[in-house]
Amino acid sequence: FITKTRDVYKYTHDQTVRLANAGHTPREIADLVKLPKSLASYPNTRGYYGDLRHNVKAVYQLYLGAYDGNPANLNPLPPQESAKRYLEVIGGADKAVAAAQAAYDKGDFRWAAELLNHAVFGAPDNKAAKDLLARTYEQMGFMSEAATWRNSYLTAAQELREGPPKKGVDRSALIEMLYHTPIDRFLEAMAAGLNGPDAEGKDLKVNLVLTDLKTSYVLWIENAVLHFKKAPPDASANATLTLTKPIFIKMMAGTAGVKDTLLSDDLKIDGSKIDLVRFFSLIDKAPGTFQIVTK
Repeated sequence: FITKTRDVYKYTHDQTVRLANAGHTPREIADLVKLPKSLASYPNTRGYYGDLRHNVKAVYQLYLGAYDGNPANLNPLPPQESAKRYLEVIGGADKAVAAAQAAYDKGDFRWAAELLNHAVFGAPDNKAAKDLLARTYEQMGFMSEAATWRNSYLTAAQELREGPPKKGVDRSALIEMLYHTPIDRFLEAMAAGLNGPDAEGKDLKVNLVLTDLKTSYVLWIENAVLHFKKAPPDASANATLTLTKPIFIKMMAGTAGVKDTLLSDDLKIDGSKIDLVRFFSLIDKAPGTFQIVTK
């Protein structure tokens, strides 16, 4: 088992690098690399979770980045704008759907999906395009050995038929797990959620004091970037937020109520409350309801 697993990884790596050195692009390599029979026929190295075509692209990206060497892909148009122009050339969404239907009837689902992707992005109100793309993704999902690919295709089909999810992940269900997550991870997530354009020109500094952990952090915005460090409270900070880790986690998860904040003896604000609100208002919270295949 260990030998076969070792050789799957090494074969994937070495053959990707060989083909990349020969000038092939990630999409080409994904179609070129095939496992030898000795590995492909071994049950424990089958792509039930990952997929060989996906993994070779990751190897390519590790060494060469996302750019495939073709200048047309250096600065391509955004998907929706590109799709509109493709439809103009094709002659409209209806012609694209007709061509995709012919491909679908032949079992050429990859080409059907490519055509219909342009139709859905370029003409989002075209129901025929959405319906056929949903059926196409459904077939591709049923044909996928990898569970990850199957889930992606079937989720896409569901979105085309029913729209994106109405509600994101309920973070309250993860509270118990979050209690065991180091504070640094939350602060890193906050930094990754800072709205850069809105933060431009802002100069704010906040002390975060966690009484139950007997530790404190200084958070500051500089060059539209949120930085933090474990340190004693900075006297020059705009505000100091003193609280316990459980309350902080509830705030980050969006489950903190009035009792946890305004009425709690475990939360205190010193300095400018307005600046504290300004600081936290710059942190976006991903809704988890964005569209994947229809926008």
